[in-house]
Amino acid sequence: MSLRSFTLDELVRRNAALHGARPAFVAGDRTVTHAEYASRVGRLAAGLARAGVGAGDRVAVLAPNSLEFCDLYGAVARLGAILVPVNARLSPEEAAHVLADVSPRAAVVAPALRALLAGASLDGARRFVLGAAEDGWEPFESLYGVGSHEAASPVDDDAGLVIIHTAAVGGKPRGALLTHRGLLASSVQCVGLWGLTADDVYVGALPMFHVAGLNLMLAVQHAGGAMLVLQRFDPDALAADVDRHRGSVVGTFPPMLAQLLDAAERGGASLASLRVATGIEMPDTIARFQARCAGAAFWVGYGQTETSGMVSLSPFAERPGSAGRPVPLCTIAVVDDEDRAMPVGESGEIVVRGPTVFGGYWKLDADNAATFRAGWHHTGDLGRLDADGYLWYQGRSPAKELIKPGGENVYPAEVERTLREHPAILEAVVFGVPDAQWGEAVAAVCVARPGTTPDEKEVIEFVGSRIARYKRPRRVHFVAELPRAANGAPDRAAVKTAHGAI
Repeated sequence: MSLRSFTLDELVRRNAALHGARPAFVAGDRTVTHAEYASRVGRLAAGLARAGVGAGDRVAVLAPNSLEFCDLYGAVARLGAILVPVNARLSPEEAAHVLADVSPRAAVVAPALRALLAGASLDGARRFVLGAAEDGWEPFESLYGVGSHEAASPVDDDAGLVIIHTAAVGGKPRGALLTHRGLLASSVQCVGLWGLTADDVYVGALPMFHVAGLNLMLAVQHAGGAMLVLQRFDPDALAADVDRHRGSVVGTFPPMLAQLLDAAERGGASLASLRVATGIEMPDTIARFQARCAGAAFWVGYGQTETSGMVSLSPFAERPGSAGRPVPLCTIAVVDDEDRAMPVGESGEIVVRGPTVFGGYWKLDADNAATFRAGWHHTGDLGRLDADGYLWYQGRSPAKELIKPGGENVYPAEVERTLREHPAILEAVVFGVPDAQWGEAVAAVCVARPGTTPDEKEVIEFVGSRIARYKRPRRVHFVAELPRAANGAPDRAAVKTAHGAI
């Protein structure tokens, strides 16, 4: 271990020493203190070690939020292994790709999600199910022995902790390797900006397979606080839980916040304990939240999985419409196509430097060389910095156009490839359109093959049957031909201009 390293395992041990009797996690009727969490982590790490998991090995998990999911983060940290949380909304084909990409030493699955792994190859992996043993799957509970694992060699904080597969730029998801250093640097910035203490409670409705949910969990843990572990988003239950557990921190994606406010009005929840809300929301929803929760602030920001969380963050009211100011441990710049800095107020690609930048895409050296060129992480997103240092997000670069329905990441290339697999589709251009409920929706403009008359609903369901359903278009418009750029390829900008209102 480096003289200057600090890992997630050390955070768990620190909390046990400083906040041992205080709650760390509340899951249903189970409350686990920080001291008990450290014990659970040590015993689970020992069990995983007996199952053959060691430093650098991958452990895949496909499950909703649970106490066991939280234990896995701590246990792999102690072992120096890497957790691979699989998005539960993927299709079986996508889940199979993720597992093939990382070759896990062990896999953990919730019984209700086992069907997603039907086509996955788990050769050489020990298999554990969150429940009773079944069909070659061992009970996860059997991993909790009586001893506590102590790593044979210390873990450096620049070692990988998590691989999260991001949306598919070139048709297949890429695994982003996040390090201890990056994730803890990102979380400790939230501690400082939000003034988090051991009294704070994160209401954990965001899935733990997303960097946003993981980042908020770690931020409150870094402060010695507690996480309320929620398996799914239920607005009525969430509103009641905020009051019952004095929840102070919540993260949302559309339409979660609006539904939470509706539920609070229906059920009479005060939401008075909330201090911090953050995420992606429409301005009118944020205004409604601020009116109801006068003691809270809604924080807006900009970040990616590849930056371990937010790299800019400010209260929405400070500069409405912006994505906040750079957080303390990140440098943000805006550059042109030749990586030259743009003057204040002018648009270009957003680039980032600092300890939160990820370790690279898993087994993709060429992608890493392009992403990390000139000493910066190139986000592929466009923006500008104003004279006061606020970042104004302006969309995606043509090479990395991204659609975010309900906070999920969807790259057009993946949806277009799937559309072209339909026997009646010759060409397709996919783009995002504004959506009142989800913030943004997927739309497609297609050219049908000669002699065919494809049905819009059938095409939409075709896409939803092959990739995650949140990636399927909400609308498909058929045209006789697509406008062409000078090189003969479809002119994406012209298509979007002509059909952006579909």
